Amino acid sequence: MDAFGDLLRGVRAQGSLFGSSTLTPPWSLHFVDGAPLTLCTVLAGGGWIVPERRPSERLGIGETVIVRGPAPFLFVDEVGTRAEPVACGAFCSTPEQGGTRYRLGWHDAGTGGEDTTTLVVGAYPVRGEISRRLLDALPAVLRVGSGGGRDPVWDHLAAEVAADTPGQQVVLDRLLDWMLVCALREYFDRPGGTPPGWYAAGRDPVVGGALRLLHGEPAAPWTVASLAGRTGVSRATLAKRFTDLVGEPPLTYLTRWRMTLAADLLTERHTATVAEIARSVGYSDAFAFSAAFKRVRGITPSAYRRTTMTPPHPSRTLSRPVVGKAFVGCF
Repeated sequence: MDAFGDLLRGVRAQGSLFGSSTLTPPWSLHFVDGAPLTLCTVLAGGGWIVPERRPSERLGIGETVIVRGPAPFLFVDEVGTRAEPVACGAFCSTPEQGGTRYRLGWHDAGTGGEDTTTLVVGAYPVRGEISRRLLDALPAVLRVGSGGGRDPVWDHLAAEVAADTPGQQVVLDRLLDWMLVCALREYFDRPGGTPPGWYAAGRDPVVGGALRLLHGEPAAPWTVASLAGRTGVSRATLAKRFTDLVGEPPLTYLTRWRMTLAADLLTERHTATVAEIARSVGYSDAFAFSAAFKRVRGITPSAYRRTTMTPPHPSRTLSRPVVGKAFVGCF
């Protein structure tokens, strides 16, 4: 398992919500209650993504943006459009409130025509500390070009969103996974880009191999010597190369990754003891684990578990995505 794949493991789509709409100018779609990640892909036409306190981004045919939440944003036909923003609260998806029919995916066919824009949107649920490490590496708005062609998967995506067939949710989830992985790889690999250290280092034959070992066996009793032996270089070579490319020594990276895994386990395994969590991430001594967790996270494992298991205040809970006229809300 490489570092990129391991971080994506924590953001795998499950129960994602999609929407597609064919829009005729003028329009202004207001995405509120933002999901942690929202993907917008233009299948035909074009428009402008207008995030809060960020420059507007033109989005043309075949282009995708990933917007990092929770701040709301607009998709408009042009900056300064005369259209009134269409926004929905938690209960505006019923016909009496001007909404369209809601299901796993929704599709508003619009009126069609040469000046229309077809937009596909996916609200992406992201949970846990593993996922947060990926989010921290992303800008507020990430734009990926079309590459000069139209991918046939986009057509399949648009058709699947408009359908109401058995297995639709599974297909949409996997298509959203595909869109996310491809968009992130293209963004990180762009010429002149500055990808996070763990991503760029994955291509190095030595450091990439070390990262795969650490992510594949995080609970193993790693030392710099054993890691160097498995990658076929000296301790000094591995330590310097790893630190230069990743930005921190290998065992420091391993400790932070173990604490990230432990943080999610403390939340997910409600009945597991701290000692059991410690063993699952490579610590035979619960006291050493607790000390390392507090050093990295600034809080003890038990206190962290109590904090994360506290029921959220009603005003802070994320509402379900809702659909308004030519609109899909994002959580």
